[in-house]
Amino acid sequence: MTMSNTGGRRRPPTIHDVARVAGVSRGTVSRVLNGGHYVSPAAQEAVNAAIRKTGYVVNRHARSLITGRSDSVGFLLTEPQERFFEDPNFNVLLRGCTQALAAHDVPLLLMLAGTDDERRRITRYITAGHVDGVLLVSSHSGDPVAEELRAAGVPLVACGKPIGLGSKVSYVAADDRDGARDMVRHLLALGRRRIGMVTGPLDTPGGVERLAGYKEVLAGARVPLDEDLIVSGDYSRASGEAGAERLLAQAPDVDAVFVASDLMAQGVLTALQRAGRRVPEDVAVGGFDDSPAAVAASPELTTIRQPWDRISAEMVRVLLAQIGGEDPAAVILPTELVVRQST
Repeated sequence: MTMSNTGGRRRPPTIHDVARVAGVSRGTVSRVLNGGHYVSPAAQEAVNAAIRKTGYVVNRHARSLITGRSDSVGFLLTEPQERFFEDPNFNVLLRGCTQALAAHDVPLLLMLAGTDDERRRITRYITAGHVDGVLLVSSHSGDPVAEELRAAGVPLVACGKPIGLGSKVSYVAADDRDGARDMVRHLLALGRRRIGMVTGPLDTPGGVERLAGYKEVLAGARVPLDEDLIVSGDYSRASGEAGAERLLAQAPDVDAVFVASDLMAQGVLTALQRAGRRVPEDVAVGGFDDSPAAVAASPELTTIRQPWDRISAEMVRVLLAQIGGEDPAAVILPTELVVRQST
């Protein structure tokens, strides 16, 4: 830190201080700060050492005026605000993306847009250039945000394949269908034959793919599909509880339930216990996500593990590559069956 000439106050170190300590020109320091192009390894190391010694911090506002970039990324959740605090998956994903971006010295802005008005405001904010790209979480079909951002040329990576946009938008997803197949095979291997399902929202990719996997395995095992065994939920705990109550009313002989999220599965357990059904003796229960809700449940949930660390790291990698000029990309990651006490 450098002393000023007035009153002994310390002033922040500047790019000139870095250049002086490194013994290079101001232009060389500037090139290092903007990617290191046309800089020798020795000069780059000298500048980096000088930055550490002086404690220099990049003036992001000044750099954005030169580069036309904000040097920040948005994390956009198109769900009601209360869902962000209820569903542990969003927090896990947010933390992973924040950590992955920190390695590139890029801050993350959390944006919640659960209503049409909020979505319009945030879309205007993003397309005005306040962030360089967007990590989009929980995109529903019919939600215009992904299409509007894509049409505006905003680099975008979705968590899960956005319905209806195909290869137009980058996305990173767990293999929802294969995970569902693994869970239903596991329940069949336990001798269960009246396997119900509480689906996720069927206007989301996870909701559609997990239901498809459930149906495929039953068809392959020649177990008749009974529509009374399928009820819908919205990934909230309350919808899981209500779904289990509908299942018990429509199909009292249900002996297993595949639930499309761990949080909904907690609600299913509550409803089953209230109805006097023992888990897993009377009804086996399997969830999806391997979120903190799985081990907080009683009994602890058998579930499908989504690789959240890899999902967040890949979302950041694909987004930064797209900001750098690369084409959209799709990444699908494997899931894993985790067996616990509920089956």
